[in-house]
Amino acid sequence: MVTERARKKYDRQFKIDAVSMVVNGERSVASVARDLGVDPTLLHRWKRELSSEKSEAFPGKGRLGPQEEELRRLRRELAQAKEDREILKKALEFFSKHGK
Repeated sequence: MVTERARKKYDRQFKIDAVSMVVNGERSVASVARDLGVDPTLLHRWKRELSSEKSEAFPGKGRLGPQEEELRRLRRELAQAKEDREILKKALEFFSKHGK
């Protein structure tokens, strides 16, 4: 029988503090992870994300970073433009048949 474990959620400040303990201190990732009760691979991932994204790191659940938000907006616009184009094609076809 498989039991589901509830996933722990860590807020942005907790992640930043955990990474800063590794980066600024003399402690290892394994030591900090053990003290905080998180998996070392998770701490490595937080460290990598913070170093690559700086202020946009850890946007939170459901929130996208600026690049992801822009990509989502552009995809919506593209889908709308494709739909508009199809409507215009059908209208042109309709009027060209019935305009004679």
